[in-house]
Amino acid sequence: MKHKGSISNFLIEHFKHFNAAALVDAAQGFEAQLESGNKMMITLAGAMSTAEIGKSLAEMIRQDKVHIISCTGANLEEDIMNLVAHSCYKRVPNYRDLTPCQERDLLELGLNRVTDTCIPEEEAFRRLQEHIFAIWKKADQNNKRFFPHEFMYEMLLSGVLEPYFEIDPKVSWMLEAAKKKLPIVVPGWEDSTMGNIFASYCMKGDLKPNIMKSGIEYMTWLADWYIENTEENGIGFFQIGGGIAGDFPICVVPMLYQDLEKIDTPFWSYFCQISDSTTSYGSYSGAVPNEKITWGKIDVDTPKFIIESDATIVVPLIFAYLLDW
Repeated sequence: MKHKGSISNFLIEHFKHFNAAALVDAAQGFEAQLESGNKMMITLAGAMSTAEIGKSLAEMIRQDKVHIISCTGANLEEDIMNLVAHSCYKRVPNYRDLTPCQERDLLELGLNRVTDTCIPEEEAFRRLQEHIFAIWKKADQNNKRFFPHEFMYEMLLSGVLEPYFEIDPKVSWMLEAAKKKLPIVVPGWEDSTMGNIFASYCMKGDLKPNIMKSGIEYMTWLADWYIENTEENGIGFFQIGGGIAGDFPICVVPMLYQDLEKIDTPFWSYFCQISDSTTSYGSYSGAVPNEKITWGKIDVDTPKFIIESDATIVVPLIFAYLLDW
């Protein structure tokens, strides 16, 4: 057995039951997937970038322990915002006690609250806006079309943001992904600050909407990627939170199998969901993994894990295990 670090050994020794045991089981199952030559998709929902998941996810990307990411538009941009405006973030530990008037005061200060953390609008959103607009405008003038994450990669790799870096760039998962040209799928990108800003430019006539490739194009690209990458091995599915970041990409398998009638399409080879949505009727995020068998997403013998807990606690621990920390 290879050497494990102190965090990993602590998990093995003390996380023996209930959600704690499920955490270790899921981590060991993830590790087994990688050791067997399978690839892994990670899906990011919620505000994991604002929760600074890059501190462990960036290293996962560097060590080739994640091969594709599906994330919300918010997670795509918020990692970069943290990279360039970290010192201006404000933590509000007593956020549960805020009155509506105090919330309005935060708005007036340009502080957009995500639970206990406020993102500074001027330093974060506006600092990126001029640079991303220049890249969008260049594509518009040249009649070029790209995916949302490709525009972000171009901005990061151009070096224009380097003077603003306020954290160690090694803990920016987006920067690491850009360097690796890691495949990313961003369903519903329009539901993000940058998506809203892009729409505003289109309404003003400064940009044409069609320079931004669509969700349908993401799905067709993902279908081709899935076919190509399951020729010899499987692909696992590690879902952080619920919502569209996970719902969108997991459907590529039944689409290939049922709609394109590619009946030899393999199911996802591993499935884990980390969510505080408890098991419930009619809730996709609260559905147990077995329900996905009936939809043609996973199979009877697919390793299946569900951890009902806070992803901001669970995910860094699982990544620490996989990184032998």
